[in-house]
Amino acid sequence: MYGKAFAPEYQGELGSVLGVNSSYDEVLATARHARRNAVSALDRARASLALAEANRRLGRVADAGDSWRDSYRSARQARDRGAMAWALWSGGTLARQCGTLPLARRLLSSAVELAAESGDRLAHGYSLAGLAETGRIQGDYEAVAETHEQLLAQARAHGESRHMVWAMSGIAQMHRNTGAYDKALELFEESARIAEAADDARGRAWSLRGIADVVSVQGDSERALALLSDAETICRDMDLAGALAYNHKMRGNVLFRAARYEDAGVAYALSLREFRDMNEPRGTALSRLGLIKSRSRHGHVDGHAPDATLAELAELEAEFKRIGLRHARQAVVAFRAELTEDRRREDRRVAQG
Repeated sequence: MYGKAFAPEYQGELGSVLGVNSSYDEVLATARHARRNAVSALDRARASLALAEANRRLGRVADAGDSWRDSYRSARQARDRGAMAWALWSGGTLARQCGTLPLARRLLSSAVELAAESGDRLAHGYSLAGLAETGRIQGDYEAVAETHEQLLAQARAHGESRHMVWAMSGIAQMHRNTGAYDKALELFEESARIAEAADDARGRAWSLRGIADVVSVQGDSERALALLSDAETICRDMDLAGALAYNHKMRGNVLFRAARYEDAGVAYALSLREFRDMNEPRGTALSRLGLIKSRSRHGHVDGHAPDATLAELAELEAEFKRIGLRHARQAVVAFRAELTEDRRREDRRVAQG
């Protein structure tokens, strides 16, 4: 069984006035007021943590970075290892969002250690979850699958719906990326139901995106687009900049699979602008790949030669290698092979007259 979703990143007095569905404008205003009026270093650490998380989710990278560092310094001044762990969790999550995955691992590993020393179970669980998600994003499924399962079991045992949704969605994503679509769909749908029942709008938006991805792969593009529209409404209502950008990128994926290449290019171009505005290199690179593929497929109709496309793919492969995204790098290799084979077929056709 599980209870209503809650936001452990809003701590102390902030936890009594802010919740998982609080708008980020409200979080920023409340946390700024709390930091100005903080009477202790621990109070300041908690206020700065809330500021860091709100700014991060709004895509304000510089402000998020300043805030989590202020939270850590204040927590260290207060000699509170649990608060230090939460600050490093926030910093590690921001580093992952910015594509600096080695830094994310270092910060999150330190957060795990501090949380364990402090006895803060939630900080320990969230920091472990951050490490697991970093490995999953890199495609290191074998290393992190067990951690996801363990965290899901812990979340179920303690009735923590928000963490259940996170772990379940992560496991579903690994099943989806390894071709186990039915299992992935089952898990995404369960996580969406839990999120809705727990009043976790953000978790539901991410889960709907996962469902849309799988049903699109299975051929139902119209249902996928409708699900993404539902999720987009949630993202806009809550001003979830990052989730909205990934929603638009997924819309591009759905349209591309339906061979609606021009429409897909429009969606990818939108997500590319959004990710660039947030200084989010992973999303930027993925959107660039989608845009290249869409323009290439649409351009082939007009007889466009793929030389420039191959050059762009080489640049993107280097970027994915730098960030450490195995799955995305494999997608580049696969698409380049398709283009190369297309060119060979065209050359043979021309040669045969």
